[in-house]
Amino acid sequence: MRKPGSWLVPIAIGICSCFFSIPVFAQPTFPENGIADPRHGYYAFTNASIVKDAATTLSNATLVIKDGRIVSVGAGLAVPAGAVEVDCKGKYIYPSFIDIYSDYGTPQRPPTAGGGGFNFNQPPQVENAVKGPYGWNQAIKSDADVYKVFSVSDATAKPLREAGFGTVLTHVKDGVARGTGAVVTLATEKENLVILKEKAAAHYSFNKGTSGQAYPTSMMGYIALLRQTYLDAAWYKTKPYTEGFNATLQSWNDNQGMPQIFESNDKWNDLRADKIGDEFGVQYIIKAGQNEYQRIKEMKATNATFILPLNYPQAQDVEDPADARFVSLEDMKHWELAPANAAAFEKAGIPFCLTTADLRAVNTFWANLRKAMEYGLSEAKAMEALTKTPAMT
Repeated sequence: MRKPGSWLVPIAIGICSCFFSIPVFAQPTFPENGIADPRHGYYAFTNASIVKDAATTLSNATLVIKDGRIVSVGAGLAVPAGAVEVDCKGKYIYPSFIDIYSDYGTPQRPPTAGGGGFNFNQPPQVENAVKGPYGWNQAIKSDADVYKVFSVSDATAKPLREAGFGTVLTHVKDGVARGTGAVVTLATEKENLVILKEKAAAHYSFNKGTSGQAYPTSMMGYIALLRQTYLDAAWYKTKPYTEGFNATLQSWNDNQGMPQIFESNDKWNDLRADKIGDEFGVQYIIKAGQNEYQRIKEMKATNATFILPLNYPQAQDVEDPADARFVSLEDMKHWELAPANAAAFEKAGIPFCLTTADLRAVNTFWANLRKAMEYGLSEAKAMEALTKTPAMT
């Protein structure tokens, strides 16, 4: 009998298709550097305990995979002719985890622009420095599409796979409006084979990123810029002759039909983002911080799905009384309660996903997840937050 929490071990086999080659049925258009191998994988994993979801486990079941995709799963299935049978007696097969807040495979970016002030040795940047038919503010990068700059990185993917992840939603974390993210697998294949959906979500934040423009420099400025862009984009839909073609506003409008993900990272910023969304009829998926448990009723009132990181504040150094007097009770209490953030969401009935974002290292994910469970997060909800909820969000 499986002990409670026994799924919190390294996963031997992932159900997600990322661990297998993506099928190629037509004439390939990408060159093959070496000898082409046209063989197609056909496998049947038999006699396994297959965890279908957080509430369902199939005993002595069979999983059939052909050309990198799951064909069938269930108990009592016959092994198809031509399939390679792999006996998994005594082993569990779990669905691989999904992280919908990642920057996997994106290029390194220069340091984030400063918060304000002027460099008196050079004139301030007033307009967008990017050449082309783009909007006036460089922090609005709604025309950015991550699939155009995405590249497979096995060094980055390996620790994610070892933690149990098979698929991520990745985007370039740069700007107030960050353009679109793509759903990709963590397989060691070429870029054209791991991208499952090139435009899957639109991303936003309260951070102007690498923009060299002085504006915005404050929370008030970020909110004003977002509100103004919503209003400008609505006006642009009328195709005003005097405006011509504006790639920024056009892409902004094109992106509105996708899931809208907002990185706010704090309980008050969560509410600020939700208020903007309410004003313009947008329901954001909110990337949270560590302190939402302090205002959980307000979080529930947003009607949002949240993305919760598992990074916790480090312990304060209170060994030296001279240093300890600068540590507030509020900070110490937050250090104590931050691991209960996910449990507070579960208790309040708020839908949420879990992410590896903000962790100091991906290999701390399991330790932090176990800590969240020690603070009240259930095994079933943890499994759901890593599989079903991100898949449906």
